[in-house]
Amino acid sequence: MKEKKKKTKSYIFAVNKKARHEYEILENIEMGIVLKGAEVKAIRAGGASLKDSFVRIDENECWLWNCHISQWKYSSDPGYNPTRKRKLLAFREEIDTLSGKVNQKNLTLIPLKLYLKRGKIKVDVGLCRGMKIYDKRAKDKERTLKNELHKEKRKYVI
Repeated sequence: MKEKKKKTKSYIFAVNKKARHEYEILENIEMGIVLKGAEVKAIRAGGASLKDSFVRIDENECWLWNCHISQWKYSSDPGYNPTRKRKLLAFREEIDTLSGKVNQKNLTLIPLKLYLKRGKIKVDVGLCRGMKIYDKRAKDKERTLKNELHKEKRKYVI
């Protein structure tokens, strides 16, 4: 008799839409994040934002900067800082290879999304290269041409 596999639902709490427009994403890395108790509940309630956040490697540790996690409404911590730096968890080998790529090739690490996987909150970090203005224009032009072609095809479909 076959056993049924449990399907794990993955909930996405925050997405950095601006990163996909301003950067060319070369590689994605999944990392865990160290949070305080009430921050997990605040993220699950939808109080997280990755806008203007970035990842920096300091002394062989990854840190998430400027990620805004609002204070949970039932928390009573008077000294809570919503944009404090938070430690990211990854294997030592991954951190070493990422730091080498960032230093040599003039790349940056940008958090792309914040999501739940198997009961743990994870951060999808992208190894990115900044796009030039003419790259953005070419991308926009390609998208508009594709949309126009799609509209023309719909005219002739019965």
